[in-house]
Amino acid sequence: MIDFKPPRGLRGGHVQSVLASTALRRLLVLRRARPMLGHAVDEIVDCGEGTRLLLHHASPRDEAAGKLVVLIHGWEGSADSSYLLSAAVRLWDEGYRVIRLNLRDHGASHHLNPELFHSCRLDEVVGAVCRIRQRFPAESVYLAGFSLGGNFVLRIAARAQQAGLDLSAVTAVCPVLDPNETMEALETGYFFYHDYFIRKWRRSLSRKKAAFPEIYDFENLRQFRSLQQMTDYFVRHYTEFPDLSTYLNGYALTGDVLAGIAAPAAILLAEDDPVIPVSALERIAKPRSLVVHRSPHGGHCGFISDYRLTSWLDDYIVRSFQRDALAG
Repeated sequence: MIDFKPPRGLRGGHVQSVLASTALRRLLVLRRARPMLGHAVDEIVDCGEGTRLLLHHASPRDEAAGKLVVLIHGWEGSADSSYLLSAAVRLWDEGYRVIRLNLRDHGASHHLNPELFHSCRLDEVVGAVCRIRQRFPAESVYLAGFSLGGNFVLRIAARAQQAGLDLSAVTAVCPVLDPNETMEALETGYFFYHDYFIRKWRRSLSRKKAAFPEIYDFENLRQFRSLQQMTDYFVRHYTEFPDLSTYLNGYALTGDVLAGIAAPAAILLAEDDPVIPVSALERIAKPRSLVVHRSPHGGHCGFISDYRLTSWLDDYIVRSFQRDALAG
């Protein structure tokens, strides 16, 4: 059962979402993360077909523990995002080998691949997890993702058997379910989130241009003030998709996309999430291996339990990898 019950003053979806990314919380998370970060090394993983992704690998204190977790951040976040670092520290303290994977063009990785990131680039992320699995064949592999990263880990789980990938458990926190609904929520909701993502995306594209000035210009993208219009232009000019709708449907989890999940999987959603509408739950496949947990509170990847900015989410992820602990 979901037992997340923050104080009344922390129960708003906007409050939870913003608190999770405040400078104070980041300082607290970085303080906790020092021992793990001291063990971490940066590595480039060959994902196949010439694609490379950047990861940060923290070996466990006890190599005999035999548990490995791959964590994937949300769109325009990175492997150093506060919510991901916080969970990484908790899992490392629990004895996991922790691998924080950057999606293409996230973190300090814009120079690794000439082609741009988009959310349908699933093959390379599956390839990265397969390479990690091959490197540590004796360890149990777990996946956890946040927002768009949650969407990715669920799609990886659905393709795992086809890819020959043995997964012990998968957890998705506030995953993008229907990208069309998420786009609508960003366009019509509180302007803060809309402007935040546009600002971060433009910054990312500037880094890509600096890495490949002979390929990219992006000057036309500055004319757009709407995230939907900007994405539509990006899709038509820089991807293989003919239009925005085709692209968004390409990474939706609705329909039978999740029907093939065999590994134990958990989805955690907050009903007050200002970015991810929970209504799409009615339109996703729910195999017996998948459990869905809905909380009245939590915001978007927030789940801050008290005024000390303690993360309830970290405990949830640890327990979610023990399926019986979250039964019901």
